Amino acid sequence: MLSSVNQSLPSAAELPCSDDTPVDNEDQNLLPNLLLLLLTHLWSERLDWYFGADMAVYHTTGPSHLVPVVPDGFLSLGVERKKGGKSRRSYVMWEEQNVPPIFVLEIVSHQPGDEYTRKLETYSQLGVLYYVIYNPEFWQRDRHQPFEVYKLEGDTYRLQIGEPYWMPEAGLGIGRYQGQFGGIPQELLTWYDAQGHRHLSAAEQERQRVERLEAYLRSQGIDPNDLPQ
Repeated sequence: MLSSVNQSLPSAAELPCSDDTPVDNEDQNLLPNLLLLLLTHLWSERLDWYFGADMAVYHTTGPSHLVPVVPDGFLSLGVERKKGGKSRRSYVMWEEQNVPPIFVLEIVSHQPGDEYTRKLETYSQLGVLYYVIYNPEFWQRDRHQPFEVYKLEGDTYRLQIGEPYWMPEAGLGIGRYQGQFGGIPQELLTWYDAQGHRHLSAAEQERQRVERLEAYLRSQGIDPNDLPQ
């Protein structure tokens, strides 16, 4: 049951779904959505998680509960996959039993967006355990590394070492790899297991299955390209 304080706060239906600030590079849309797509495959049997991309997170730790923070991507655990069976318009913490995201991703823009200052402070106040800043283009400008993982220790973020970085509380690792999207090679973010192995997408797993089958057929003297129709 909501507390009397929560009852006085607006509902998700009354709040804007974002802050209407457009992204200024395509990776801010692409990379979080690729993480979501892979997680949907990995956790297809689970209903206790939610991953949002470019979605407003409303909270009561700032100067106004009407001003959200909008991560490029975030993961929350212990919440409904579908809120009341429906898609969320925004992530309203007082309607989520005040469960903060366990993981937040920010991708640094052409225009600096306070990822290393104001947002870091906001996420620490929210209690976000892992804060990842991905800065492949402007890290030298900002005097940081291209990929940084911060873990909340007490009320302070500490920069972590190692990549891919394993997050035991989430049961996921996060890191970079050289892949392809739309036939174009590029650096991508993805999930890893505890042994540092990259989780494969459903399409990659199917391709590996086909390759193993073709290799077996060749080992038996059968040309997989000359099978009867």
